[in-house]
Formats: sequence, C-alpha cells, structure tokens
Amino acid sequence: MLLFFQPNISLNHFLDPEDSRHCVKVLRKTAKDTIHIVDGVGGLYQCEITKANDKKCEFTIVSTQQNFQQRDTYLHIAIAPTKNADRLEWFIEKSVEIGIDEISLIQTKHSERKQQKTERLEKIAISAMKQSLKAYLPKINELMPFEKFLKTVQQEQKFLAHLADESMPLVSMLKPKSSYCILVGPEGDFSADEILQAKQAGFQWVTLGNARLRTETAGLVACTLSNNLV
Repeated sequence: MLLFFQPNISLNHFLDPEDSRHCVKVLRKTAKDTIHIVDGVGGLYQCEITKANDKKCEFTIVSTQQNFQQRDTYLHIAIAPTKNADRLEWFIEKSVEIGIDEISLIQTKHSERKQQKTERLEKIAISAMKQSLKAYLPKINELMPFEKFLKTVQQEQKFLAHLADESMPLVSMLKPKSSYCILVGPEGDFSADEILQAKQAGFQWVTLGNARLRTETAGLVACTLSNNLV
C-alpha cells in the first residue's frame, strides 16, 4: 500500500501538486484506479481517481477507516536543535517512522542553534508518515525558550534524560497506556539551573543507558524505548 496525504480531505477531494505528480507521472495512475490517502489525524481513505491530472489529481472516497493504527500511549519529545540541521532532520524522520505524537524544539543555555524553522521539518514528517504507513502526523512545535516550554507540558509522566548517578533507567519508569514528555538537551547538556527548573516542574531524571549520546541519537533512543518497552 502506498499512501498520499490530504489533511482537508472532507473538503478537498484532490491531491496537492507534489502528490499529484507522483501519482500520475511516476506511478502512472489513471482514472478509476484505487489509491489510499491519510489525513494526518488517524483517517485512512480508500479512494478512486476521477481525474488523473498531474497537477491536481482528483478522487472520490470509496471507504473510510478512522483511528488507523492508533497508539494507546502519547509520546512527546522536546529536543534542542542541533548545530548541524541534517541531524535534527534525521531525528524527525526516524522518530516519525518509529512512532511519536509531538515534537517540541527547545532553546537551552547550551543550545548550538538559536533559530529553527519548522516548515521543512513538517515536510520531512509528512514524508516519513506516508513511507511508514501511518495515519497520524506528529505535531511539531516552534522553537521556544526552555523555561517557557516547561509551563506548557500536559503529559502525565515527565522525564529529563540526564547522565547522573541518581538517574533511573527510562524503561523502568514508563507506565503503560500513559502519556510521556521526555526532555533531550544539547550536546553540552542542560545547565544546572535548567535541571533544577525541570525538577521543580515535576520532571524526573532518567538515563537512556551508559553511553554519552549525541542529541539526535538520544532523542531516537528515547523514542524507541518508549515504543517498544511499554
């Protein structure tokens, strides 16, 4: 099964130019052919092409499946953007493939990047969602200061990945069918003040293992552990 994306499918029965071109020019789809479309919020639609135009491929909905592969947990990872943009993009792509619900970009004292646009990251997330046959598109939040971010967290369990003697393994702390927010700092780590602020905001220290990981690797390890061990 190959997926296309139309977030406003109830109103717009056509693919965007990029998907239209791929569908008609690359895949050679024609009128009356069947395609599958996701809306990013759990809907999977079986559709029939009515007009095979490579700029605006039109379709009609044949059947609908809601809550396709819905997860019973909610995973929110907050991560400091890396200096090398490719590394953050790699994290976005792979975490979406594995399974994640929300990604926040946080600006910390030791952050290597002070600005980060989300438009390209959202495109990468859409591509990864379609490639991995998912119907849910993770929310990607704009870069915000660490202190401000702490006040926005709504998840039941809150963790800060930190190499410290008193840190508990993440896998031993996760509760089934719960919601999690995991903080991943820059390669210079969180500052002492930020660690204290997080603790005061209800975050618990956890470790992702004994190795010192790059930021994007730590984010992906946290994503993997949260998906596979609850």
